[in-house]
Amino acid sequence: MKVFPRLAAALLLMAALAACSKVPGVFVYEKDGQAATGEKAADAKSYVDENWSKIVSTVHDKAVDVTTVAAAIEKDPKAAGEQYGHQAGTGSPYAYMVKGAGTVTKVDKSVPTGPVTVEVPRAGGKPLTVTIATGPVIAGTAIRDAVGFISFGDFTNQIEYANVANEINNRVKTDVVAKADLQEGQKVSFYGAFSGLPGGGIFLVPTELQVG
Repeated sequence: MKVFPRLAAALLLMAALAACSKVPGVFVYEKDGQAATGEKAADAKSYVDENWSKIVSTVHDKAVDVTTVAAAIEKDPKAAGEQYGHQAGTGSPYAYMVKGAGTVTKVDKSVPTGPVTVEVPRAGGKPLTVTIATGPVIAGTAIRDAVGFISFGDFTNQIEYANVANEINNRVKTDVVAKADLQEGQKVSFYGAFSGLPGGGIFLVPTELQVG
């Protein structure tokens, strides 16, 4: 007859967990006496609206030539990350703010990320291949992580922090990509950020695109 006390304890535990979160399967913590739920993630849009110009200007002012960063990564990824990159947290990939210019050699609209291949000339060697994300799907956290002033500690939970990256990518689609119709053979200059993933190329999320 010990089943019933165990069942009652289990029900009490489930009720307690349910009270901690309004999102099924999502566990959250409390901050400043208030439960942190996914509902606060809606603030991410306001945050990005308020900080978008700062994000763009930070990338513009601190970007390093993409060929310089690429050469440093090829030589010593760890040293390159410490010199040119920024980590969102221990163990996270380094994110880099870069700039460059080159020729569009391929526009692939068959892939959701809309990759546009740009060949960037570099002295004494073959051109550097940079792939620019144009959407409609733009994912990742490269810009959020690269700028250096957006940290997890500024937000209530991981959901809200992740939504800031999503809202930044949405602004890239509406404010950057939508205003630049990239076509093969065009000259393009760019500013943006990419995450230095092991074995990966440069997949750039742009903050500025200028055709011609």
